[in-house]
Amino acid sequence: RFTRNMMFPIIDFPNEVIIKVHAASLNPIDLSMRSGYGATALNMKRDPLKLKTEETEFPLTLGRDVSGVVMECGLSVSYFKPGDEVWAAIPPWKQGTLSEFVVASGNEVSFKPKCLSHTEAAALPYVGLTAWSALNQVGGLNQSTCSGKRVLILGASGGVGTFAVQLLKAWGAHVTAVCSQDASSLVRKLGADEVIDYKSGNLEEQLKTLPLFDFILDNVGGSTEKWALDLLKKWSGATYVTLVTPFLINMDKLGVADGMLRTGVTVGSKTLKHLLKGVHYRWAFFMPSGPSLDEIAQLVDSGKIQPVIDEVFSFSEVPKAFLKLEGGHARGKTVINVISKQ
Repeated sequence: RFTRNMMFPIIDFPNEVIIKVHAASLNPIDLSMRSGYGATALNMKRDPLKLKTEETEFPLTLGRDVSGVVMECGLSVSYFKPGDEVWAAIPPWKQGTLSEFVVASGNEVSFKPKCLSHTEAAALPYVGLTAWSALNQVGGLNQSTCSGKRVLILGASGGVGTFAVQLLKAWGAHVTAVCSQDASSLVRKLGADEVIDYKSGNLEEQLKTLPLFDFILDNVGGSTEKWALDLLKKWSGATYVTLVTPFLINMDKLGVADGMLRTGVTVGSKTLKHLLKGVHYRWAFFMPSGPSLDEIAQLVDSGKIQPVIDEVFSFSEVPKAFLKLEGGHARGKTVINVISKQ
């Protein structure tokens, strides 16, 4: 719902800033959260000690990405001042960015790349940090370790995929991308060395004809997990990282303690099973991080990474944008212009 009587956000902690939102964008997590995904864990994070008597969850503002201008800074914020152009990805337990103003912690915020407009910049933070967390923090890949490595990306044409292709190419990896036929020219343009259409015959068989991989990033999950790990080089430190994890679903279904236990047992047993076969199995999550966004901004300003935007909607068209996202098969990102000038 479009609402006009929202409270103006206030700074509760000295490390927070209020950002005037110029543009935001949608991610699949917004669709999931709209139907209650992660409510158990996120509410625990919102109010861990159950101190607040009133409901802190609703009204829930969705949207994780923001590009905008700093309005106001808490007392301990030294890096930013009002008027600075910044971008950020706001974690899911906080109120989101489909709003005129949003509150963020100073350590979640970074200076916006100079070469991008707000509309372009809003397409990158959440998918960029998700890919960064998977490839760099969890996967251990970076500028110096990536050169010549063979990397497979499953689900390469969405937001995270299009970012990961560019990041890996910037780091010098050889990238094989899996997407549908109509997205293959886009993914090639972003630098993928080989593009495989998952609809043209048996994907598993097609991939088995290629040399083995050093690293797999899986944005798709599901049945791919059953066979994808066989495509990795054995006993050479090869790693499979998936962004599709049952963590929040388990907590919603089983409650906090049992959900965490079930999740721990699952990841533990899978990790061990694959370790015995000579490959590493890991889960990755989005992590908010201003410093990582600083590094991403450098790559953007040096021309190595560009936003891939599928469609731009005005602020009043957010319901239409959600319908677009529900249709799936995005080529890059759905962006919302909160302030109508480009």
